[in-house]
Amino acid sequence: MSNDAMATMYAQHIDTLQTRTQEALARESIDGLVIHSGQGKKHFLDDTIYPFRVNPQFKAWLPIIDNPNCWLVVNGVDKPKLVFYQPVDFWHKVPQTPTDFWVEYFDIVYLKQANTVEKHLPYDKSRYAYIGEYIEVAKALGFDVVNPDRVMHYLHYHRAYKTDYELTCMRQANRIAVGAHKSAAKAFMEHSSEFEINQAYLLAAKQGDNEVPYGNIVALNEHSSILHYTALENSKPAQNLSFLIDAGASFQGYAADITRTYTTKAGHEFADLIKAVSALNLSLVDKMKPGVSYVDIHKAAYLGVANILTNFGVLNMPPQDAVDLGIVSTFFPHGVGHHLGLQVHDVLGHASDDRATQNPPPQQHPFLRCTRIIEARHVFTIEPGVYFIESLLANLKGSEHSKYVNWNVIDHMRPFGGVRIEDNVIVHQLRNENMTREAGLN
Repeated sequence: MSNDAMATMYAQHIDTLQTRTQEALARESIDGLVIHSGQGKKHFLDDTIYPFRVNPQFKAWLPIIDNPNCWLVVNGVDKPKLVFYQPVDFWHKVPQTPTDFWVEYFDIVYLKQANTVEKHLPYDKSRYAYIGEYIEVAKALGFDVVNPDRVMHYLHYHRAYKTDYELTCMRQANRIAVGAHKSAAKAFMEHSSEFEINQAYLLAAKQGDNEVPYGNIVALNEHSSILHYTALENSKPAQNLSFLIDAGASFQGYAADITRTYTTKAGHEFADLIKAVSALNLSLVDKMKPGVSYVDIHKAAYLGVANILTNFGVLNMPPQDAVDLGIVSTFFPHGVGHHLGLQVHDVLGHASDDRATQNPPPQQHPFLRCTRIIEARHVFTIEPGVYFIESLLANLKGSEHSKYVNWNVIDHMRPFGGVRIEDNVIVHQLRNENMTREAGLN
């Protein structure tokens, strides 16, 4: 895409943010927002600094994701003011003067010392709200209004509706991640260790551990049953039976979040299980439409997993009975997905309106991250899974429902860990756009 096309979409994006800001300010009866990019955090009793993560409310406006001590002053009407931190420093790389397509949309002033920012901020801070993490900094600067609920709820809720600029960034993040996933799959087939596979992924993505949107899950064999496995062993297992990779990429501050599962045992039932979960994933994507509750998508996933468990002989009971008794949760203990955007788990998934009226997940599905009604321009992950998790299996075996389980089939599958297939999907008014599949990852 040309720079001119990106610039046009970005101009529309800024207009959308200005409009949202006007409404948010009206709800709080204030004049503007002062948005802090954040600052470096030092290790305890040390002078080294943790990797910097920018405030999502800051990077919603512009793609500065690696520079602490920056500030935005916005009021929804005037040209936003950017206070850009550019110190004199011979210890670290100094951020270059920005020249990208977004520069013309901001009045930019340069800050050499982080503790002298006050002169660039509004004088009467009683009419402005501080938006950021560092409450003590806000208080020291004289802000009385800090992260006001009415403002935050409104902005967070409407972040689910992506602009054309945001969708373009997320498509590119998916393209980067898909290429890296293919490199990781190749490394698995070459009998690499988890650590080596992760290195292959990062090299292909051209992003470091601190640039990808979350710590990559690179799991071999039984490690695939650990939902958030990030240990990354450097020793190679005796044989690479299975491989689950949950890894993303970033572009202009927007995230991709993709999962695939592979096996070297083409003739094993586990290979068929991967295909079954992938087919379920695609059927769930097709069910997403404006006006449908995301809870219904999760319930369809839950029933779909019940069907898989019955078809593969894991359970010896009708699928609906497995759903009614909650047995499926042993094998599918997480939600079917979540909002995706500036954050991997984009915010306010349990709200029913822009005042954050709560719509909690069903009692049977407490880990579902989103209960909202699906609408056009929403972006979701869809990630059904089937796992053989030791602790959950032990609980099931000790329960009255143990008789419904074919434990010999469990033992046959246990060394493979589990399966998860995750795609990133844009919901349009009349169709769904599966960014992950359209970028070439089957």
